[in-house]
Amino acid sequence: MADLKNDRFLRALLRKPVDVTPVWMMRQAGRYLPEYRATRKKAGSFMDLCRSPELACEVTLQPLDRYPLDAAILFSDILTIPDAMGLGLKFNTGEGPTFERPVRSARDVAALGVIDPNAELKYVTDAVSVIRKALNGRVPLIGFSGSPWTLATYMVEGSSSKEYSKVKGMMFDQPKLMHQLLDTLAQSVIQYLNAQIKAGAQAVMVFDTWGGVLTSRDYREFSLQYMTQIVDGLINENEGQPVPSILFTKGGGAWLEDMALSKCNALGVDWTIDIGEARNRVGDKVALQGNMDPCILYASPERIREEVATILASYGKGEGHVFNLGHGIHPAINPEHVAAFINAVHEFSAQYH
Repeated sequence: MADLKNDRFLRALLRKPVDVTPVWMMRQAGRYLPEYRATRKKAGSFMDLCRSPELACEVTLQPLDRYPLDAAILFSDILTIPDAMGLGLKFNTGEGPTFERPVRSARDVAALGVIDPNAELKYVTDAVSVIRKALNGRVPLIGFSGSPWTLATYMVEGSSSKEYSKVKGMMFDQPKLMHQLLDTLAQSVIQYLNAQIKAGAQAVMVFDTWGGVLTSRDYREFSLQYMTQIVDGLINENEGQPVPSILFTKGGGAWLEDMALSKCNALGVDWTIDIGEARNRVGDKVALQGNMDPCILYASPERIREEVATILASYGKGEGHVFNLGHGIHPAINPEHVAAFINAVHEFSAQYH
């Protein structure tokens, strides 16, 4: 890959040969790092940190300065699109995200337009440009978005939820209205990810955090259909290089074969499915990213190394594996345990390539 000192992440997504299995972590720039906490304090709030391209760049690079990671991921949040739609996003300490103006009626849905990422979300594309320049070819930069279903879940519920009663109520009782909302969101995500690619993102990932709460039928209709629409609408080449796409549904192990038909390059998998089983099911259609339980990082470095070896052995020889956690790293993890994890992936994986 042109101008990249370390391109093994992109090569693995494209199922090309690599020397060792590439590794990065979801939420690798986050609260487990003291340097991140210091920068966030300086920013004043989480969203102020996201909205400052320079500070977003600073925290994006922090884990790379500490660990030999194979990719950087844009520091941002999945809720930037609903925030840009004017729903009044707030992050209250200890409560997670809330929206002042949730989307509950046909009038609310009709009031939403497809976002222009070069206007309402220019701070994100500016951050991508600043980070890409600062990386100077060290590793590739990942851009990302929430999936339409996951964004709709937060927008309709108004906050995090355990029952999903409001969003599922709309889905079951007013399916046409839900499809209208999801289509607006899918179009917005396409514009948003393409703007990130034009600004310098070298791979993109769609996070479907809440797809796993749906039945198989509803997952295909209300989540996967719209992620497939997004993949179809993405720029898949920029600067003369392919731009791979990753779809990740937390709790989505039941639908890997369906997800693999979306024409994405890779599927993220969580820890509830064995990576070897996942590989057997999708064959050579897509690369796989995953899938260590983040809670393993609470264990001793020796136990962490054992787990890494087990997952690598399960995937086996050959290409198409990006090592990652099965979801984001927890805030209370010891940074030294992360070092044991990252180093073990590179140390143990050479034999499989």
